[in-house]
Amino acid sequence: MKLAYLVNTYPQPSHSFIRREVQALERMEWQIHRFALRSNRAALVDAADLAEETRTEHILKQGLGPLLRQALPFALRRPAATWRSLRLALACGARGAGGPAGTGGRLRHLIYWLEGAYLAARCHALRLPHIHAHFGTNSATVAMLAAELGGLRFSMTVHGPEEFDAPHAHNLAEKTARAAFTVAISSFGRGQLCRWADLAHWRRIYVVHCGIEPWRFPAPAPLPQTPPKLVAIGRLTEQKGIPLLIEAMALVARQRRDLHLTLIGDGPFRSLLEAQIARAGLQQQITLTGWLDEAGVRDHLAQAHALVLPSFAEGLPMVVMEAFAAGRPVIASAINGVPELVTADTGWLVPSGDPQALATALLTFAATPPERLQAMGLAARDRVLARHDIQTEAEKLTELFASGGRA
Repeated sequence: MKLAYLVNTYPQPSHSFIRREVQALERMEWQIHRFALRSNRAALVDAADLAEETRTEHILKQGLGPLLRQALPFALRRPAATWRSLRLALACGARGAGGPAGTGGRLRHLIYWLEGAYLAARCHALRLPHIHAHFGTNSATVAMLAAELGGLRFSMTVHGPEEFDAPHAHNLAEKTARAAFTVAISSFGRGQLCRWADLAHWRRIYVVHCGIEPWRFPAPAPLPQTPPKLVAIGRLTEQKGIPLLIEAMALVARQRRDLHLTLIGDGPFRSLLEAQIARAGLQQQITLTGWLDEAGVRDHLAQAHALVLPSFAEGLPMVVMEAFAAGRPVIASAINGVPELVTADTGWLVPSGDPQALATALLTFAATPPERLQAMGLAARDRVLARHDIQTEAEKLTELFASGGRA
């Protein structure tokens, strides 16, 4: 009933789904020790994230000296396992995960090996027999090396799209073969893992959704009695497609100027987006709020008629789940796992990268009668509560942890 959870950087404002998963497991009496390679303390504002920070052991925060003092004596007591884990690290590094193939990749993987040796030593000290890594990138590499060195089990949850953009560089096939089990957060994700995994390992690839806490979403607020209002939520980065959304809003404005969009989030694209909005003369139609905590996001969802997600790359977006739980339909790009959530009775799917198609969907939404929008929102809520209750999804993980992947 004891586990290690490992994430590259944790907690993060965008990783509240991991916190919910860990806390759901703890409610079922699992003892979870949180590890992260890095801290992002300066970016944390939400009280729940700040509390989670204090519960997390950050490996690189220890400094090189403490890492070596924990890792090397542990490794020296296990020469055969140390040799196997070093060979594994160098082989993975030769394939170039996290850097170019050859010397650079091997050097990086030697650093991962040191982190893994420290993690293995800590897991032995804390009597943690199993490491579960979130994301199939460097955190899963460290977990795999720790398991090899320490005689531990490891598993991983793969989210995408990053892992699927470079499956060979991230050694997905190797990790899937060695893991006790691998979790995908969508059927699309499982299909991508099956592309790279040996057929013999498909049976140990499971779908466990990210989840919401239904009790945080009481009965949906009535739709506002205002002209149509949209909200978009997420980091202002290239993969979120917000410039395309602004282009679509400019097309919509030729026919109706009463559609309003609120952009919630911050990031490197903010100044670029502000300039684009000004050039298009859309300052009255588009509002940027900056980052908001979970309560602020829920308030804005309650004040909107629908969520819009114009992304170019996603896993299975939490913002769609939260909009559905709030009783709001969604307009979204038809990519990756999104069509598993958004259906014809809960929203509109549009081709990714097509501003005209997105503008058409926005106009269709704006012309939809309020009673139809309300019915779509209620159908969306029913769908997400049935498919994404965090307690139900955590129970699936419990069965996998308890059985070692033989659910």
